Amino acid sequence: MKIDLYRQVLKEREDWDQYLLNESCLPGPRANLELIEAVAEEGTEERFMRYLSFDAEKAPFGSATEFLPICGVVGLGSLISQGNMKHCGLLRASASDIRWRIREGVALALQRFGESNMEGLLDEMQEWAKGTLLEKRAVVAALCEPKLLKQPKEILSVLQILDKITQDMLNTENRKDKDFKVLRKTLGYGWSVAVVSDPENGKKLMEKWFVNEDKDIRWTMKENLRKKRLVRMDTDWTRNWKLNLGVE
Repeated sequence: MKIDLYRQVLKEREDWDQYLLNESCLPGPRANLELIEAVAEEGTEERFMRYLSFDAEKAPFGSATEFLPICGVVGLGSLISQGNMKHCGLLRASASDIRWRIREGVALALQRFGESNMEGLLDEMQEWAKGTLLEKRAVVAALCEPKLLKQPKEILSVLQILDKITQDMLNTENRKDKDFKVLRKTLGYGWSVAVVSDPENGKKLMEKWFVNEDKDIRWTMKENLRKKRLVRMDTDWTRNWKLNLGVE
């Protein structure tokens, strides 16, 4: 696997920085995710913290240098998955970074935590779900990942968290806020990912929101109905609700 090759290269090097910048694929549409995962596996707390010191001024969005703090934030997920919970606060702060790739890194970090301790991740996400719009967004992006949605009790917890975050949308006053739109977009696919993992409970919760007339809730639900994974889950159910809501 490519990740294993990267890990071997990193093991043989003392100075990683220039190698990471050269192999980052930035600037470009997609950062080198395999290399990020390799850094998270092989890096140390000291290295991750140094990379996280590259703020938006030192490592602006779209630059090759941005790759270093992305690696740093995903590395926090490795540390937390090893039981080093003191880094949860820094990871949570990074969920509101102005650079969207850093925010994506937060989701990857949380998923690393979830792979080793899903119960612990769910406990942490219950708290983040009470936070800012971007913290809520991080919760949805992290939890709505098929590899984490395996155990019925855990899937139900994820659905309940999504339900609470969706409910909170109704109480958001400034709907033009860009952070609100980012959250709404993430919920626009997240629900469908969780529901296909537990159709019985998931469809019931979605149906509650299908009949809600709030324009942003309606947009979110329509976006989920457009996802092919719902068609594969239950063709008739999806088709009927698409007709009901006027989804083409």
